[in-house]
Amino acid sequence: MSDVTPAAEHVRLEVEGGVAVLRLTRGKLNALDAAMQRRIGELAQECGRRDDVAAVVITGGDRVFAAGADIKEMAGLTHAAMVAHSGVLQGAFTAVARIPKPVVAAVNGYALGGGCELALCADLRIAADDATFGQPEIKLGVIPGAGGTQRLARLVGPSRAKELVFTGRFVGAAEALAMGLVDQVVPAADVLATALAWARQFVGGPALALRAAKECVDRGGEVDLDTGLEIERVQFAALFATEDRATGMRSFVEQGPGQARFSGR
Repeated sequence: MSDVTPAAEHVRLEVEGGVAVLRLTRGKLNALDAAMQRRIGELAQECGRRDDVAAVVITGGDRVFAAGADIKEMAGLTHAAMVAHSGVLQGAFTAVARIPKPVVAAVNGYALGGGCELALCADLRIAADDATFGQPEIKLGVIPGAGGTQRLARLVGPSRAKELVFTGRFVGAAEALAMGLVDQVVPAADVLATALAWARQFVGGPALALRAAKECVDRGGEVDLDTGLEIERVQFAALFATEDRATGMRSFVEQGPGQARFSGR
């Protein structure tokens, strides 16, 4: 008997050439059940720890990124059960958002509900020209529970986020690009390759500086300007203790820009 759990089969981590691909593979819809949610969080933390991972790509199938949570499973939960599980759900997605490395979502087809929320956890979203986004939880009598009311509002603004959450309507790729929900739209056949190419540029890069940059932007967006500037000042000064800083500046002086070979230390 195999000791591989269904969650391990449905959420896979593939690492090659410094890029990790977090792949959702649960049937046609990639409905995110509780086991998958936990697995996503675990693998996100693993990506953060691994020295052989410079950047992360999150992707689903060719036709569906993830069509949301597993509603059949969710329908059977009591209030007490969801009080307990909601923290697990948010924690798993927050783990993705806090991977201290560049993260890109490669979105084909539907990214709805929890699928849209998972894409929102990435630093960048590359979508197929036929991709569809939405937070339709309101039609189930609930609201987004994995960060949709928060990350969406920070990305597209409160008014647009409210309209999408209040109505639960779907958004095509062109509209998603116009409102800033996605960053790039490409033909469906090119989504994963485009995302991988974006991620590969960070292999061999200054890992500590990339980590600091991400933390400054993310944390700075949660606080007032003065506090954000202090976060930046501390991170900027701290990087002067790194080997990469010395390497980068020496290379610039001796060879010109863009020639440095970093160690990630």
